[in-house]
Amino acid sequence: MPLLRLEMSTAVSEEDRAKMLKQLSRLVAETIGKPEQYVMVTVSHSDLLMSGQLGKAAFVDLRSIGGLSGEVNRKLTAGICQILDDVAGIPANAVYVTFMDVRASHWGWNRATFG
Repeated sequence: MPLLRLEMSTAVSEEDRAKMLKQLSRLVAETIGKPEQYVMVTVSHSDLLMSGQLGKAAFVDLRSIGGLSGEVNRKLTAGICQILDDVAGIPANAVYVTFMDVRASHWGWNRATFG
């Protein structure tokens, strides 16, 4: 926790995938203020249709126990879009990002929950 799930229509090399995962993990930890040891980032390939068009696009779902706010979410959106553009060539206007604040008692880990 936090968890960033990325679905994107663009294939990238293993090297770029690893680079992107590390950059996203660091961004989430630093922006939300959580230790990076608790951050999980997943990426998967999806067929995406954005604005009625096939092409480069991404959907990002970010969940966290606390740490999210309007200001934080704007910073995360800007940073995520920059990384996706830099690494995968996905333009910011083809990226949707959602945020969910999860109660600690609703997030399990290591045979328990966080709350």
